[in-house]
Amino acid sequence: QVLLVESGGGLVQAGGSLRLSCAASVRSISSYSMGWFRQAPGKEREFVAAIPWNGGNSAYADSVKDRFTISRDNAKNTVYLRMNSLKPEDTAVYYCAAVYRAFVRRTPAGYDYWGQGTQVTVSS
Repeated sequence: QVLLVESGGGLVQAGGSLRLSCAASVRSISSYSMGWFRQAPGKEREFVAAIPWNGGNSAYADSVKDRFTISRDNAKNTVYLRMNSLKPEDTAVYYCAAVYRAFVRRTPAGYDYWGQGTQVTVSS
């Protein structure tokens, strides 16, 4: 069982930045591919970014490419999502997800473990 806890959400003005963190309660996240998803009210959960367990290339949704950066610190069992140039349409609950030794996946069904989410609100 993997417990994921997100933090770092909040209220920010358009154009601002936030860094989300996802702390995992396992011996090591080095064997897990990690993803970030988001869900706005009335919408389906959508892919944001993912980073593979084996050091390969990360993946991003087109809507966040060049603005968001996913990274991981295996020594701290933590994954980060740096969000720059935030827009009101980025407002959502952001979720961290994990899957054991899998290629990068862009659908929620591809992940086995989920956090409770952290709210990000971008004001115009």
